[in-house]
Amino acid sequence: MADTALTIPRRSPLAHAADRLAAATRTSGGAVRLAELPFLAQVNVRLDAKGAAADAVGLALGLQLPLEPNTVVRAGELTAVWLGPDEWLVVGPTGGQRDLESRIRAASGDEPVAVIDVSAQRTTLLVTGPRARDLLAHGCPLDLHPRVFGAGCCAQTTLARTQIVLVARDEPKAGFWVLVRSSFAGYLTDWLLDAAAEYV
Repeated sequence: MADTALTIPRRSPLAHAADRLAAATRTSGGAVRLAELPFLAQVNVRLDAKGAAADAVGLALGLQLPLEPNTVVRAGELTAVWLGPDEWLVVGPTGGQRDLESRIRAASGDEPVAVIDVSAQRTTLLVTGPRARDLLAHGCPLDLHPRVFGAGCCAQTTLARTQIVLVARDEPKAGFWVLVRSSFAGYLTDWLLDAAAEYV
């Protein structure tokens, strides 16, 4: 019997907006740079932060899970984002979710742990440039001043009434990750492009 399965090419939630994002970056003269980082591996982890599994998982990943609220720890290609007292989002390179899941499960041993691949749930917008904070401040209720929300901070918040996870990246001039549900990504991109018009 012939194999009739179709192979459908993978398409990111914002593939249709790539040209518009690039154009906004060009016309703003670098004041704001917008891009999608599609298909990042995203694994949600829940475990007892004071249990043996937390240290073991940290060793297996090569980074310590952040214990301070609203902080991020990065090592190499992995970033651990604090979501709650017993919950983290581990973000890694495209296609790495299965490896992350297995490493976390193996490291946790018999300790109770929940590990869920949520990579398809969200896409990531990268917002950088000297006016990135100003752009985000138009629609985010948080105080985004660097003294309050500096490098290595994160928060579950809203942007233009859309639920997001906002991460202030720790590399120099790295800007922000805006992790948004795929179904809201188009709307939020339209909002960002409209809000960025004043910097063009």
